[in-house]
Amino acid sequence: MFSSLSKRTLVILFSLLIIIPVSMVVITTLKTSDYFYLNPTGLPDAVTFQNFVDIVKENNLHVHFLNSLIVTISTIFLCLFVASMVSFVIMRLKGWKSALLYGVFIVGMMLPAQVNMIPLYGVVDALGLLNSLIGLILVSTTSFMPIVVFIVAGFMKTIPSSMIEASTMDGASEWQIYRKVALPLSAPAMATAAIFIGVMVWNDLLYPLLFVASPDKKTLPLSLLDFQGEYFTNYPMIFSGVLIASLPMIILYIFLQRYFIEGMTAGANKG
Repeated sequence: MFSSLSKRTLVILFSLLIIIPVSMVVITTLKTSDYFYLNPTGLPDAVTFQNFVDIVKENNLHVHFLNSLIVTISTIFLCLFVASMVSFVIMRLKGWKSALLYGVFIVGMMLPAQVNMIPLYGVVDALGLLNSLIGLILVSTTSFMPIVVFIVAGFMKTIPSSMIEASTMDGASEWQIYRKVALPLSAPAMATAAIFIGVMVWNDLLYPLLFVASPDKKTLPLSLLDFQGEYFTNYPMIFSGVLIASLPMIILYIFLQRYFIEGMTAGANKG
């Protein structure tokens, strides 16, 4: 009885930790900026959706939204494409060569992004890719690649060797084994990596702040900084932007949640 009650209490507390801040964000978007400073935690005196209209019109949110969408989708595609091939090579090499290649990407996960900022800026500048979405995509791809390799390679290692050997005996080439056996079986891990990387890139502020300067190249998180001033911050407008920015990630998770759960539990099930 005590154990069941404790679990329910923890679930309720955890739910409140999520529901209360989200509710405050939603309520704040329905207030005017003046009324927010008069009553920050209270209900709005008059519900208004003007904040959503103003943030789209005044801040060109549709342009920044599209930039974030391009960067996020491109980064996810490149990360999954390259990481899946690298993971397949790690699975097929075996022995110390496989461990060495896998270890290189593990070391890449250990290095914080701040350590590489100065040399990375120099490389991007030398390539003439500063202040461009292409440069931002390439930087994001190389930065998050180790995490995707870690997820996908760990899953591919659980693929039964008998399936690979059977494909080889049937005359399948390495490319055919990769495309028709390894990739379909790794779909849960790929979906898990896609959600994880998608959230990271979509919400990333560091790299856009470092590599993007033009207003028309800004991503969504970077554009929300425009509403934060030295003496005044328009929180209702910021929270409206945050609410809009969160919708694509919610939709992504709704469509891929089955694969995400399968990917997270695959290792335990196969163990």
